[in-house]
Amino acid sequence: MASRRLLTATAVLTTSALLLGACSSGSSKPKKKAVATTTTTAPPTCPLTGAPSPLGTIPQRTALAVKIDNYVAARPQSGLDHTDLVFEEPVEGGITRYAAIFQCDNASSIGPVRSARNIDIGILGQLGNPPLAHVGGIGPVLSNIDAAGIPNLDLGNYASAITHPAGRYAPYDTYTSTAALYAVVPSSVPNTPPRPLFSYSTMVPTGTAVSSVHVPFSSNSDVTWTWSAQKKTWLRFYNGTQADTNADGVQNSAANVIIQSVNVTYGPWLENSEGGLEVQAQLSGTTGPAMVLRNGVEISGTWSRPSSSSPTVFTASNGTVITMAPGRSWIELVPSTVTVTPTPAPSTTTSTTAAG
Repeated sequence: MASRRLLTATAVLTTSALLLGACSSGSSKPKKKAVATTTTTAPPTCPLTGAPSPLGTIPQRTALAVKIDNYVAARPQSGLDHTDLVFEEPVEGGITRYAAIFQCDNASSIGPVRSARNIDIGILGQLGNPPLAHVGGIGPVLSNIDAAGIPNLDLGNYASAITHPAGRYAPYDTYTSTAALYAVVPSSVPNTPPRPLFSYSTMVPTGTAVSSVHVPFSSNSDVTWTWSAQKKTWLRFYNGTQADTNADGVQNSAANVIIQSVNVTYGPWLENSEGGLEVQAQLSGTTGPAMVLRNGVEISGTWSRPSSSSPTVFTASNGTVITMAPGRSWIELVPSTVTVTPTPAPSTTTSTTAAG
């Protein structure tokens, strides 16, 4: 009996060893190694451009409007290539002036800064009445700015925000910066980004392919926007061929050029000693023709704005809201008496709805 139990135990041990050997043979699957995973977060987009922030984050601050001169003697300007939006407005004498909007980028030099105009009030209402930096203005205009609730950053009262670059002479020598302006924004102004003014999409609405558009405000501001397929942006020129270049050598450009036809009247106030009358333009409570340029196409339609505090809506002829391409928008407030002329792209290029 003892020998039988010994044989049985030996058989069990032998069988167990064989099973263990089989489990440890090369036919077993190797253990999987843990693989680290990473999560990619899309960069934040600026509310007024729909594009990634050049600063890597959205600054928690209000938008700023700065009045920049565009008389021939004021060029080249500084800072326009760091804007989110630019509104080009007609003023007396057939010249134009800019309401340059900064929020998501910084500019170390902005100018030359000049006086405010009544049309600025109509522009800034849709942006929530951000602070307006300028140098003076006639009495009725300054009173209207205050009555509209626009924080008035008249640089004549903020010497610390002014610089006078070498080689610039009055009245084209008053400059500032985003850092200097934000330092003097009243504490009562909320440190919050503005609401978006447009809807943005990389899909291009149906439009007509064009190579350029001529916007002849006057002989002083004879503007042409030309599509650069290489740079995928609209480039700004004067007199057809002269590049509109900033003092830092960067040509003015825009992802969207919005041509908004507005009714302009003159008066009742004298704007200067030469007899120029203040320009008035109705920018809300009405509608008018519009043209949007983006991605090499032109989309015709209308603009509408029910009230001064509501954004301007641009609608295509098929009734859909025109979306903008991510990037800077340049809004041309063109008097209805000015004829804007698109130049069709070469015949090999047709109307498109594809992203460009």
